[in-house]
Amino acid sequence: MKLKYILICLLTIGLFASCKSKKKATYYSSKKRTEVVVEIEPAKERERVVVKNVVKPKVINSTEEYIEKFKDISMREMRIYKIPASITLAQGILESSSGKSLLTLRSNNHFGIKCHKGWTGMKTLHDDDEKGECFRVYKDPKTSFEDHSKFLTTRSRYNNLFELDSDDYVGWAEGLSKAGYATDRRYPAKLIALIEKYNLYNYDLEVLGKPVKKKKKIKHHNHVVVKGDTLYSLSKKYGLSVAKLKQINGLKSNNIGIGQTIMLK
Repeated sequence: MKLKYILICLLTIGLFASCKSKKKATYYSSKKRTEVVVEIEPAKERERVVVKNVVKPKVINSTEEYIEKFKDISMREMRIYKIPASITLAQGILESSSGKSLLTLRSNNHFGIKCHKGWTGMKTLHDDDEKGECFRVYKDPKTSFEDHSKFLTTRSRYNNLFELDSDDYVGWAEGLSKAGYATDRRYPAKLIALIEKYNLYNYDLEVLGKPVKKKKKIKHHNHVVVKGDTLYSLSKKYGLSVAKLKQINGLKSNNIGIGQTIMLK
């Protein structure tokens, strides 16, 4: 009888131990599911700044190509908003690295315009003055140029600029800097240098119906290679094919070095 009683006690203890073990497994399973839910939340937050449904910009090979592509829209914006086309183009060239900057390629943002208060459009994060700053995203370059005009015309700090003549690109360049468009102290000088190097002021004169200044044709016989030069960029600059440049200079490959003299004739 005692043996029977002992066996019953052992079976009862084993049954309780088995129940306790099952409850513990259920608890851990529940905890695991809760952790998965918590981990999803940060991903949802990140999706709010993911660039979606944006037209991927075509690769622009040179500053001259950038100007040719966007000069018409810059002149159109000048007719509507009185912002010199030369300034718009120069800012676009400088801020977007002629359409080749990472920010521009990702978001069609040609003017480095940050989100600022009140922006309800798409956004992206990009390192600028500080790490991970919020920048505006546009569906295409045209929208970026339009928003640039609205940005300047709807903020009171830029009001003084519109008292200047539309072809006073020097005054506009200096005024943008004084109004705080960029933190770089050399910003005005950079804009003016671009305008004068590429004769961008002629687009202002065209809009205003004034005679444009003729570009002087300079005959080049050779070119000394500087940083950033490639046979392709030189072919575009001087109107010669890459094959012709290689033939003239006896080159077997497309490799050229800084300081090397490339004959053009």
